[in-house]
Amino acid sequence: MQIIVLLLTGCTECALLAVMSYDRYVAVCKPLHYSTIMAHWTCVRLAVGSWASGAFVSLVDSTFTLRLPYRGNNIINHFFCEPPALLKLASADSHSTEMAIFAMGVVILLAPVSLILVSYGNIICTVVQMHSGEGRLKVFSTCGSHLMVVGLFYGSAIFAYMRPNAKLMNERDKIISVFYTVVTPMLNPIIYSLRNKDVKGALRKVTGK
Repeated sequence: MQIIVLLLTGCTECALLAVMSYDRYVAVCKPLHYSTIMAHWTCVRLAVGSWASGAFVSLVDSTFTLRLPYRGNNIINHFFCEPPALLKLASADSHSTEMAIFAMGVVILLAPVSLILVSYGNIICTVVQMHSGEGRLKVFSTCGSHLMVVGLFYGSAIFAYMRPNAKLMNERDKIISVFYTVVTPMLNPIIYSLRNKDVKGALRKVTGK
Protein backbone atom coordinates (compact mmCIF):
# COMPACT_ATOMS: atom_id res chain seq x y z
CA MET A 1 0.00 0.00 0.00
CA GLN A 2 2.83 2.37 0.83
CA ILE A 3 4.58 1.97 -2.52
CA ILE A 4 1.32 2.40 -4.45
CA VAL A 5 0.20 5.50 -2.54
CA LEU A 6 3.69 7.03 -2.69
CA LEU A 7 3.95 6.52 -6.45
CA LEU A 8 0.38 7.68 -7.10
CA THR A 9 0.71 10.95 -5.20
CA GLY A 10 4.27 11.64 -6.37
CA CYS A 11 3.55 10.99 -10.05
CA THR A 12 0.35 13.03 -9.89
CA GLU A 13 2.29 15.96 -8.43
CA CYS A 14 4.69 15.73 -11.38
CA ALA A 15 1.80 16.16 -13.79
CA LEU A 16 0.14 18.90 -11.71
CA LEU A 17 3.34 20.96 -11.63
CA ALA A 18 3.42 20.84 -15.43
CA VAL A 19 -0.25 21.87 -15.58
CA MET A 20 0.51 24.79 -13.25
CA SER A 21 3.29 25.97 -15.58
CA TYR A 22 0.82 25.91 -18.49
CA ASP A 23 -1.64 27.89 -16.38
CA ARG A 24 1.03 30.55 -15.75
CA TYR A 25 1.93 30.59 -19.45
CA VAL A 26 -1.69 31.35 -20.38
CA ALA A 27 -2.00 33.98 -17.61
CA VAL A 28 1.15 35.82 -18.70
CA CYS A 29 1.22 35.33 -22.46
CA LYS A 30 -2.52 35.28 -23.23
CA PRO A 31 -4.13 37.26 -20.38
CA LEU A 32 -7.14 38.44 -22.41
CA HIS A 33 -8.01 34.85 -23.37
CA TYR A 34 -7.27 33.30 -19.96
CA SER A 35 -10.89 32.85 -18.85
CA THR A 36 -11.74 31.25 -22.21
CA ILE A 37 -8.74 28.92 -22.44
CA MET A 38 -8.71 27.91 -18.77
CA ALA A 39 -12.45 27.39 -18.50
CA HIS A 40 -13.93 25.26 -15.72
CA TRP A 41 -14.17 22.04 -17.73
CA THR A 42 -10.66 22.53 -19.10
CA CYS A 43 -9.35 22.69 -15.53
CA VAL A 44 -11.35 19.59 -14.62
CA ARG A 45 -9.93 17.67 -17.59
CA LEU A 46 -6.38 18.76 -16.75
CA ALA A 47 -6.83 17.65 -13.13
CA VAL A 48 -8.36 14.30 -14.13
CA GLY A 49 -5.59 13.79 -16.70
CA SER A 50 -2.95 14.45 -14.04
CA TRP A 51 -4.46 11.86 -11.68
CA ALA A 52 -4.91 9.38 -14.54
CA SER A 53 -1.27 9.69 -15.63
CA GLY A 54 -0.15 9.34 -12.01
CA ALA A 55 -2.30 6.23 -11.59
CA PHE A 56 -0.94 4.69 -14.83
CA VAL A 57 2.73 5.22 -13.92
CA SER A 58 2.08 4.06 -10.36
CA LEU A 59 0.41 0.88 -11.62
CA VAL A 60 3.26 0.06 -14.03
CA ASP A 61 6.08 0.78 -11.56
CA SER A 62 4.47 -1.05 -8.64
CA THR A 63 3.49 -4.06 -10.80
CA PHE A 64 7.01 -4.52 -12.19
CA THR A 65 8.57 -4.01 -8.75
CA LEU A 66 6.27 -6.28 -6.74
CA ARG A 67 6.33 -9.15 -9.25
CA LEU A 68 10.01 -9.81 -8.47
CA PRO A 69 10.84 -12.58 -5.97
CA TYR A 70 12.16 -11.39 -2.60
CA ARG A 71 13.87 -14.11 -0.58
CA GLY A 72 16.26 -13.84 2.34
CA ASN A 73 16.96 -10.32 3.60
CA ASN A 74 13.68 -8.42 3.93
CA ILE A 75 14.92 -5.26 5.67
CA ILE A 76 14.62 -2.17 3.46
CA ASN A 77 17.59 0.16 3.92
CA HIS A 78 15.50 3.25 3.38
CA PHE A 79 13.05 5.62 5.11
CA PHE A 80 10.07 4.25 3.20
CA CYS A 81 9.07 1.68 0.60
CA GLU A 82 9.87 2.81 -2.96
CA PRO A 83 11.04 0.92 -6.09
CA PRO A 84 14.81 1.69 -6.03
CA ALA A 85 15.04 0.56 -2.39
CA LEU A 86 13.06 -2.64 -3.04
CA LEU A 87 15.11 -3.61 -6.10
CA LYS A 88 18.20 -3.99 -3.92
CA LEU A 89 16.46 -6.86 -2.13
CA ALA A 90 15.30 -8.72 -5.24
CA SER A 91 16.66 -12.25 -5.52
CA ALA A 92 16.34 -12.33 -9.33
CA ASP A 93 17.53 -10.24 -12.27
CA SER A 94 15.76 -6.87 -12.10
CA HIS A 95 17.01 -5.39 -15.40
CA SER A 96 13.58 -5.40 -17.07
CA THR A 97 12.04 -3.75 -14.01
CA GLU A 98 14.75 -1.08 -13.98
CA MET A 99 14.10 -0.35 -17.66
CA ALA A 100 10.35 -0.14 -17.03
CA ILE A 101 10.90 2.32 -14.16
CA PHE A 102 13.29 4.32 -16.35
CA ALA A 103 10.71 4.44 -19.18
CA MET A 104 7.99 5.59 -16.79
CA GLY A 105 10.42 8.21 -15.51
CA VAL A 106 10.67 9.58 -19.05
CA VAL A 107 6.86 9.74 -19.22
CA ILE A 108 6.18 11.34 -15.83
CA LEU A 109 9.42 13.28 -15.20
CA LEU A 110 11.14 14.31 -18.45
CA ALA A 111 7.93 14.98 -20.43
CA PRO A 112 6.46 17.35 -17.79
CA VAL A 113 9.86 19.06 -17.39
CA SER A 114 9.92 19.66 -21.16
CA LEU A 115 6.44 21.25 -20.97
CA ILE A 116 7.57 23.41 -18.04
CA LEU A 117 10.68 24.58 -19.93
CA VAL A 118 8.62 25.44 -23.02
CA SER A 119 6.05 27.32 -20.90
CA TYR A 120 8.65 29.35 -19.05
CA GLY A 121 10.60 29.95 -22.28
CA ASN A 122 7.50 31.66 -23.69
CA ILE A 123 6.94 33.51 -20.42
CA ILE A 124 10.52 34.86 -20.45
CA CYS A 125 10.09 36.05 -24.05
CA THR A 126 6.91 37.87 -23.04
CA VAL A 127 8.54 39.41 -19.95
CA VAL A 128 11.49 40.69 -22.01
CA GLN A 129 9.04 42.55 -24.28
CA MET A 130 7.28 44.21 -21.33
CA HIS A 131 7.94 47.93 -20.87
CA SER A 132 6.49 48.11 -17.36
CA GLY A 133 8.81 47.29 -14.47
CA GLU A 134 5.78 46.68 -12.25
CA GLY A 135 4.44 44.13 -14.74
CA ARG A 136 7.74 42.26 -14.78
CA LEU A 137 7.86 42.22 -10.97
CA LYS A 138 4.32 40.83 -10.85
CA VAL A 139 5.24 38.01 -13.27
CA PHE A 140 8.35 37.08 -11.28
CA SER A 141 6.30 37.10 -8.08
CA THR A 142 3.73 34.78 -9.68
CA CYS A 143 6.20 32.34 -11.23
CA GLY A 144 9.09 32.43 -8.73
CA SER A 145 7.42 30.26 -6.11
CA HIS A 146 6.41 27.65 -8.68
CA LEU A 147 9.92 27.51 -10.14
CA MET A 148 11.36 27.00 -6.66
CA VAL A 149 9.11 23.98 -6.04
CA VAL A 150 9.82 22.61 -9.53
CA GLY A 151 13.58 22.84 -8.98
CA LEU A 152 13.47 21.06 -5.61
CA PHE A 153 10.98 18.39 -6.61
CA TYR A 154 12.12 17.46 -10.12
CA GLY A 155 15.82 17.80 -9.37
CA SER A 156 15.74 15.24 -6.57
CA ALA A 157 13.18 12.93 -8.28
CA ILE A 158 15.11 12.79 -11.56
CA PHE A 159 18.33 12.00 -9.70
CA ALA A 160 16.61 9.13 -7.86
CA TYR A 161 14.67 7.53 -10.72
CA MET A 162 16.39 8.41 -13.99
CA ARG A 163 19.41 6.14 -13.60
CA PRO A 164 19.95 2.92 -15.55
CA ASN A 165 21.00 0.93 -12.44
CA ALA A 166 18.65 1.57 -9.53
CA LYS A 167 20.52 -0.93 -7.32
CA LEU A 168 23.30 1.61 -6.84
CA MET A 169 21.17 3.48 -4.26
CA ASN A 170 23.29 4.52 -1.26
CA GLU A 171 23.06 6.68 1.86
CA ARG A 172 23.22 9.88 -0.18
CA ASP A 173 20.20 8.78 -2.22
CA LYS A 174 18.21 8.25 0.98
CA ILE A 175 18.78 11.89 1.92
CA ILE A 176 17.91 13.13 -1.58
CA SER A 177 14.66 11.14 -1.58
CA VAL A 178 13.57 13.07 1.51
CA PHE A 179 13.45 16.23 -0.64
CA TYR A 180 10.71 15.04 -3.01
CA THR A 181 8.71 13.14 -0.37
CA VAL A 182 8.98 15.35 2.73
CA VAL A 183 10.76 18.69 2.22
CA THR A 184 8.97 19.86 -0.95
CA PRO A 185 5.42 19.07 0.32
CA MET A 186 6.26 20.85 3.61
CA LEU A 187 7.59 23.90 1.75
CA ASN A 188 4.65 24.10 -0.69
CA PRO A 189 2.29 26.02 1.65
CA ILE A 190 5.09 28.37 2.73
CA ILE A 191 6.38 29.07 -0.79
CA TYR A 192 2.96 29.60 -2.36
CA SER A 193 1.62 31.66 0.55
CA LEU A 194 4.44 34.19 0.05
CA ARG A 195 2.38 35.51 -2.86
CA ASN A 196 -0.35 36.52 -0.40
CA LYS A 197 -0.19 40.20 0.56
CA ASP A 198 -1.34 39.55 4.14
CA VAL A 199 1.34 36.91 4.65
CA LYS A 200 3.99 39.26 3.21
CA GLY A 201 2.84 42.02 5.57
CA ALA A 202 2.96 39.72 8.59
CA LEU A 203 6.42 38.50 7.57
CA ARG A 204 7.71 42.09 7.33
CA LYS A 205 6.37 42.85 10.81
CA VAL A 206 8.04 39.75 12.29
CA THR A 207 11.40 40.46 10.63
CA GLY A 208 11.12 44.13 11.60
CA LYS A 209 10.72 43.23 15.27
